[in-house]
Amino acid sequence: MSFKKIWLKNTSLIIALLIVCSFTAVGCAKRYTTPAETTAPPKGPVKEEVMREEVLPERGETIMEERVTETVEAPGRETVVESAVPPERGETIMEERVTERVEAPGRETVVKSAVPPASEETSVSHAKTGISRESVDFLTKTGQAMVEIAETVKPAVVNISTVRTEKASDAPLSPLLEDPFFRKFFGDQFRHQERPREYKSESLGSGVIISSDGYILTNNHVIKNADTIKVLLSDKSEHTGKVIGSDPKTDVAVIKIDAKNLTTLPVGNSDHLKVGELVLAVGNPYGLNQTITMGIVSAVGRANVGIADYEDFIQTDAAINPGNSGGALVNVKGELVGINTAIFSTTGGYQGIGFAIPSNMVKVVMNNLIEKGRVIRGWLGVSIQEITPELAQQFQLDKDYGTLVADVVEGGPAEKAGIMHGDVIIEFAGKQVDEPYNLRNIVAGTPPGTEVELKVIRSGKTMPLKVTITELPTEEQKIPTEFQNALRGVSVQNLTPDVYRQLNIPDKIRGVVVSDIENGSPAELKLMRGDVILEINRKAISNTDDYQALVSNIKSDMNVLLLVFRRGSTVFVTISGE
Repeated sequence: MSFKKIWLKNTSLIIALLIVCSFTAVGCAKRYTTPAETTAPPKGPVKEEVMREEVLPERGETIMEERVTETVEAPGRETVVESAVPPERGETIMEERVTERVEAPGRETVVKSAVPPASEETSVSHAKTGISRESVDFLTKTGQAMVEIAETVKPAVVNISTVRTEKASDAPLSPLLEDPFFRKFFGDQFRHQERPREYKSESLGSGVIISSDGYILTNNHVIKNADTIKVLLSDKSEHTGKVIGSDPKTDVAVIKIDAKNLTTLPVGNSDHLKVGELVLAVGNPYGLNQTITMGIVSAVGRANVGIADYEDFIQTDAAINPGNSGGALVNVKGELVGINTAIFSTTGGYQGIGFAIPSNMVKVVMNNLIEKGRVIRGWLGVSIQEITPELAQQFQLDKDYGTLVADVVEGGPAEKAGIMHGDVIIEFAGKQVDEPYNLRNIVAGTPPGTEVELKVIRSGKTMPLKVTITELPTEEQKIPTEFQNALRGVSVQNLTPDVYRQLNIPDKIRGVVVSDIENGSPAELKLMRGDVILEINRKAISNTDDYQALVSNIKSDMNVLLLVFRRGSTVFVTISGE
């Protein structure tokens, strides 16, 4: 075939090739123009089809994806709004990244220099579990906050171990030992088991360091009657503890160790606690040091629990177990808001109800014990009771709130201020009075000598009164224990309206109430706190003067016969002389 024929036959193909070459030449010319000659890019959003090769730094996987972008020009940076969305979430993602570009028509290769804030493992977990990143981030931050609180408070909570000497009688004798035939052959040698015996008892508790020079808060029942007290710090160092003072009425005690520069817990304001607020309990349950549990404030102002004379407990569901007594209850600021004291349990272990003494009550007792060696309480001189709906109606009250005055102590502050039985106290020192325990705690915390304004409802009318609080006299009314006879070590006090009410003693009962019994007293296993002594050696007594007059004439080797009112009934008790 001739060249001319070939040319004519392929003319259309040759023309197409020439057109392609011309376009290629124009593109090359544009590519290699100088900066001054480069045509400025159009302003505003530019839509372009991008085939993008994306390298994830965490895994090194290469993902090909096609998306439409809007590009805002800046040296070395771009802001990309992706219109291609992940199919499982349907979210549009705005992200700013540093890129390296490889020019090619309609393509770019992007290497991310900014990595996602969460790890790839977490991201995979989101996809598998369906848990949102927001939820994981929130819970992670919450957990981290709890870790910080725990690390802050743990060094200030200590382990307290005590050893005390206990006395007890063995179990009752077997009837066989009382059999005359048995005694004929063996005599009374086995009956010596009735004699009291001594043994050592160990117990564990917790404490909270409240000063860098070694003062430690704990419960009275943790260190009561202890022969030795050992304090184990978080650094495993052990110290000997010394009792500075204790208060059975609130179950608070202060001990001290010889140490310096200790980590302490700041004392918070327990009045600011709200039901539902997060709290942490720190202590040594069952000897497991530095144990932390978390819960909420279940209730505040719990009283009539039967743990102490003055009760205003914080109730919490944070796990508290034996050994936690004296430990810290802290808020989310790491502040001490309570001293863990007791649990409600039918098994002896945690059942979701624990009680802590509020820090404001603890602080008053602590300062008194450290500064004065004893607790000084205010006294109003009234016997009070709760107002029921029926009583509210009888006393012309709109609501059943306030505290009813059942009796007024002769010559006491209340009588001098004009308070009468039948008055309903609704306000004391600017604080509303809702329950009897509320008034009792406020009065006890008022320094003696303070003049206080209160409001009472009398015959349906509200009236203000002023009263000067004096010191609670019951501590001074205790008869000293210097008698060297069978009642050595027994402390008694007069029956007051408060004692009648607290111990549920009938009005007809007259005598003195046993307030304390020292270790080693001949009466230790015969009498108990709260017993009311009605007679001594068949002679009736009505007050502490009668008691002192009779007991002072009892010789050391004489046996004593007492008539005692105990738990609703009267019993005779004999105590042997030495």
